[in-house]
Amino acid sequence: MTMGVPEVRHRASAEAAHRRPVVAVVGSGTQADRAADEIGSLIARLDFHLLTGAGGGNMEAISRAFYEASGRKGLVIGVGPGAVELLQALAEPGFEQSIHYAPKPGYPNNWVEIALFTHLPDSGDKGRLPTSRNHIVVLSADAIVALPGGAGTCSEMSLAVQYGVPIIAYGDHEEPPKGVRHAQTI
Repeated sequence: MTMGVPEVRHRASAEAAHRRPVVAVVGSGTQADRAADEIGSLIARLDFHLLTGAGGGNMEAISRAFYEASGRKGLVIGVGPGAVELLQALAEPGFEQSIHYAPKPGYPNNWVEIALFTHLPDSGDKGRLPTSRNHIVVLSADAIVALPGGAGTCSEMSLAVQYGVPIIAYGDHEEPPKGVRHAQTI
């Protein structure tokens, strides 16, 4: 443990101190929480990078607030879902045909500065499957803030607990998964 930050089990212990921390914010892709602006600005003021699932709702509102924060040093990173035509054929020896990648419509939102495009299509109630980008979001974060959302947000919270990534829920959650603290104030 360093400077009061809990050890994160998914990080290599030899990781250098020069890397800017990454805070992921997860939550609804259709609705923005009223605290999104304040949370996005706070993460920017703390000089972290912001990571989201690159979509709308909370992801877009947090990204915009972070992007517009005065003097920020971090970047807005988004992990977007998509589809690759003939994906299974790519694994076949000798496959040389051109393929087509299509990001999911609406991804990445306009505030994402570094878009990480994936072939991982699953989300929502399929958010724990190996074919979900939720694993990438959770494993790439040093800490996670969970705003209200649906099944996808719940799966990200559960994955964070299982992977040992520090996570805190904020806002109107029915009941966060076991191991997720629920903050009443920012």
